[in-house]
Amino acid sequence: MSTEALFKPVTINGLSLRSRVIMGSMHVGLESMDRGDERLIAFYRERARHEVGLIVTGGAAVNPEGSGGVGFMTIYEPEDVERWKPLTKAIDDEGSAIALQLFHAGRYAYKALTQVDPVAPSAIQSPINPDVPVALSDEGVRQTIRDFANGAKNAKEAGFHAVEIMGSEGYLINQFISPVTNQRDDDWGGSFEKRIRLPIEVTKAVREAVGPDYPVIFRMSGLDLIEGSTTDEETLELAKALEEAGADVLNVGIGWHESRVPTISMKVPRMQFVPVAERIADAVGVPVVASNRINDPRDAAKIIANSKVALVSMARPFLADPAIVSKGKEGRFDDINTCIACNQACLDHVFEMKPASCLVNPEAGRELDWALTPADTPKQIVIVGAGPGGLEAARAAAERGHKVTLIDEKSEIGGQLNYSKNIPGKQEFFETLRYYRVQLDKLGVNVILSKRVSGDDPLFRDADEVIVATGITPRVPDIPGIGEGRVLGYRDVFEGASPGEKVTIIGGGGIACDAALYMMERGTKEVTLLQRSKSFAKGIGKTTRWATILELKQKGITMIGGIESYSGIEGGTVTFVKNGKEEAVDADTIVLAAGQLVNNTLADELKATGKPVHIIGGAKDALGLDAKQAIYDGAALARAIQ
Repeated sequence: MSTEALFKPVTINGLSLRSRVIMGSMHVGLESMDRGDERLIAFYRERARHEVGLIVTGGAAVNPEGSGGVGFMTIYEPEDVERWKPLTKAIDDEGSAIALQLFHAGRYAYKALTQVDPVAPSAIQSPINPDVPVALSDEGVRQTIRDFANGAKNAKEAGFHAVEIMGSEGYLINQFISPVTNQRDDDWGGSFEKRIRLPIEVTKAVREAVGPDYPVIFRMSGLDLIEGSTTDEETLELAKALEEAGADVLNVGIGWHESRVPTISMKVPRMQFVPVAERIADAVGVPVVASNRINDPRDAAKIIANSKVALVSMARPFLADPAIVSKGKEGRFDDINTCIACNQACLDHVFEMKPASCLVNPEAGRELDWALTPADTPKQIVIVGAGPGGLEAARAAAERGHKVTLIDEKSEIGGQLNYSKNIPGKQEFFETLRYYRVQLDKLGVNVILSKRVSGDDPLFRDADEVIVATGITPRVPDIPGIGEGRVLGYRDVFEGASPGEKVTIIGGGGIACDAALYMMERGTKEVTLLQRSKSFAKGIGKTTRWATILELKQKGITMIGGIESYSGIEGGTVTFVKNGKEEAVDADTIVLAAGQLVNNTLADELKATGKPVHIIGGAKDALGLDAKQAIYDGAALARAIQ
């Protein structure tokens, strides 16, 4: 499909945008690092040069108690004006535009990080925060309004082309709007009209601070996904009131951080929430922005061409591929490194107070350190293993000018990604495999499949460097009778073996959970997970683990943790000890998903020949291995080889 609709002229209160794609706000945590401001500038500059219409920064706190954490952007100090001028100049130089998001965390702020009490409309603790907030006084509310206005004034002086008021995702303004979190009985709570007074007064104050000819965006919640919260009818009334108060654009967000409904994981269908933005667009006269799970320029163009939605926001897709918009404009869709909505290196990192990056593009956030420069002396590089680590090593090394041969014993590239792509809700991995197939072909990588090699294979004879990316081998637990029972490995299941209608899985980590869902999708009626740990789905990131456990429960999958020992396996029966008592589970088949070991026999053989050998991914360290670590290893090594 053509992306022509994305490049129709659009102007927001005098600001001309070169495309209708907004890079949505993300906190990336770069500003808290050494040379943090330089890193943030390099990060945004890389995105600005590729046809994005408008970049919205991560949230910049309008006062100390509103900060999202240590190192977050701020806009309340006089020196903030000078601090952010190099950033706005860099975006100007690239011919793009950047808006500062005016932010207040409300009850989501952490006292341990901000060193001040979090504040909220009412003293109601969030289920995802250890601190009980202090209810703002009337004067505190009025001061907060002044702080938003001051932040907007500072942003304009710093050279930002627009401001966005953060009023969604469960932060302070959203907390005032919702009856769940606003239980006041004064002029700032109670009736709907009083609950929306804060967002209206903030919008008016910001408009007055920046003047009539400066773009003001309001990020509003289209759906809170919190029981008993703002209704659909109230949301439409809020949208109309914000337009009247002076908002030039309404950017529609979905869900709160504490919502128990997935909104941005790969399990959420693409464009799932676009109808919410379309409904708001039908009710107002200002441009409306659709967001959440839009990761393809063709989908974005379709939204704009077929509805009143004027703009589309993508956030994480710009982590995966800074050039996503320009590639879309040129029709190079197969060249896009698509965001797979895994959350592993972006949201999970942020919640762990780490800088954000990207599983499929570890260069994100490392722009200052990881420039992909041509090799000083092109070398012959042989890579064994076409899993995620080997694929990225091959791609990046070939892009630097090395002559690369990639070998794998399987008949297709991808390694364990070929298992992941078939898990219900994980079909986005097909995109990652497509991206690598296209890039390896374009870069002239010699791909040899269905070939097992040993250390003396002639393919290594002329190699200057060898990379071993042979991954892991599944661990077989030491349980009496395991060799005689009706036992399969998880790989057997993913590769087509039929486990029957009733299955017991030994293991409860991410692979075990995936295997359980995979089998249920393909006709298995009953699955039981057994493991020693009491916590299931360990190793899956904080932002998606809860959704995986919820899905397991919804599918009726039994989870038995806290097993003290396994007594034995006989046929399809597993006997184990829990709470000092022996129990047994019967099944047609027992599937092993109980951890993994390094697979580096080839590396030992190659070292004996004297060849320079590098080991990455699961072949180096199987403990806690995932695609994020494997791709990072491949990317880092490809840049290090000179």
